[in-house]
Amino acid sequence: MRTRSAALFGAAPLLALALVCSGCAQPSGSEAAGTSKRSSVPVAASGQPVAAPKPQAGLSEADPASLPPGSVYRNPRNNRDEVVLADIRHTAVLIGDSQSEPEGSWPRSALSAIGYTVFYAGKSGTGFVARNGSTGNYIDALQNGDWLLPYGTPPLIVVQGGGNDARQGADDARITENADRLLAALRSRYPGSRLLMIGTLSRGAANGGGRRVEVDALLGRIADNADIPFISVGDWVTRYDVAGDLVDGIHLAAPGHRKLAAVLTRRLSELGLAADDPES
Repeated sequence: MRTRSAALFGAAPLLALALVCSGCAQPSGSEAAGTSKRSSVPVAASGQPVAAPKPQAGLSEADPASLPPGSVYRNPRNNRDEVVLADIRHTAVLIGDSQSEPEGSWPRSALSAIGYTVFYAGKSGTGFVARNGSTGNYIDALQNGDWLLPYGTPPLIVVQGGGNDARQGADDARITENADRLLAALRSRYPGSRLLMIGTLSRGAANGGGRRVEVDALLGRIADNADIPFISVGDWVTRYDVAGDLVDGIHLAAPGHRKLAAVLTRRLSELGLAADDPES
């Protein structure tokens, strides 16, 4: 079973693209539909962001199968920059916030434990509505290229979050609207991929969970309406006794990540989402 993980996401200073073309110019501006580009960007070290590069026009057609992992390819089907991965067939795309961002986070570790290489697309401080000042909320970041998604068809796409929306006071209507837009965009981009939503980690309603519990429940209804699986985590801090592993009341230290990773691994397996499951 594969236990690899990879992080590639945006919010750092823009990196220069290595242009691969012969006899072509490098004008600025948007790229015309039907053209593609290829360039190589460094894969981030653990926990370090890689910014989405700016599109450039006039680059030659390229076969993405011939490009090295980490290359950025302008997909002519959707006119979007996408990252070429070494093994897209066993990759889970994880869109999330600071709960997912650390290399050893409970969502990443659980996905790795069931056989996936993890491609992280997200940033701490963001959510369905929340943005962090340099990176937009999930749908805006996707549309604006704050972080890139991979080329090809990943078998699983996981959307985790809600905590920053609760903290910033986003209302139900805005969360619902943006979550619906995000899910629709992902389905359009990856019609052959399975989708999963993971809710908002909290202490539970009877233990001071407050708005975080409400957002977790709201995301469950959104997922149900979209007919995709949902894993509620709105009481996991209390249920699985990790309150003592919180470093600031919200984020987990390493022991807490390990405890919840084990729980999430079981839930993912029960849903038939393991990488070696015939339905995945």
